[in-house]
Amino acid sequence: MSQFNHKGGQSSTLGRRIHHRVSLLRRCILRALQRFLVCSGKKPGANATYSMLPPRAALPSPLPPLESTVESAPPPLFHTHELDTDLVSLKISLLGDCQIGKTSFLVKYVGNEKEQGGEQRKGVNQMDKTLVVGGARISYCLWEVQGDGKSEDQIPMACKDSVAILIMFDLTSRCTLNSVLGWYKEARKWNQTAIPVLIGTKFDDFIQLPIDMQWTIASEARTYAKALNATLFFSSATYNINVNKIFKFITAKLFDLPWTVERNLNVGEPIIDF
Repeated sequence: MSQFNHKGGQSSTLGRRIHHRVSLLRRCILRALQRFLVCSGKKPGANATYSMLPPRAALPSPLPPLESTVESAPPPLFHTHELDTDLVSLKISLLGDCQIGKTSFLVKYVGNEKEQGGEQRKGVNQMDKTLVVGGARISYCLWEVQGDGKSEDQIPMACKDSVAILIMFDLTSRCTLNSVLGWYKEARKWNQTAIPVLIGTKFDDFIQLPIDMQWTIASEARTYAKALNATLFFSSATYNINVNKIFKFITAKLFDLPWTVERNLNVGEPIIDF
């Protein structure tokens, strides 16, 4: 009898243990099931507990579509090419009196890219030119200050961060040559490191002048170039004389490339002096 009671007690204890483990397993299954229902968006049972989502009014407003965000943003003043990781963007400024051929010079160099990159602001004309040098892509952001009295307040914006400053004058107008020193001094207030280049425009008209006048203007231009510590180029946008060569010279100076320009001091020819 005692042996029977002893076996009965063991059986009862074993049953309680099994019942306890089954109960624990059941609770675990129910808890997992409740979480699954919450994640799937189905409504759990009445006894289930879960974190409530905030009401619709408390949710943040959805972001506007990408298209509307882009359209509402102001257009950039010049292209930074942030998405082109292999593109180096450099800024070059063009200064000088009005009506001396700066825009024609700029259009001749930019060529077919004018329609893609041209922008205009009050007192400033900006274009882009992209080229490949030694496997690297370079984008020149060219800023032309128009040159009238109303555009002088644009000089700081045009000259800051420029790697080169082109001071330009009309070879057939000595008064525009006399203005280059003022343009240079104003530019240096905002940029002390840019490469200075002095450029005489309209060489095709200049060679129609009497030879003695050509000699006088050429001598004065060389004197100004030395005073500015600048390289001097005579150019013509109409006949594309020295336009591309000027930017090749700037590129070689910037990147220390083994390219040299030949000096030419012959009156009646497009002078290059440095």
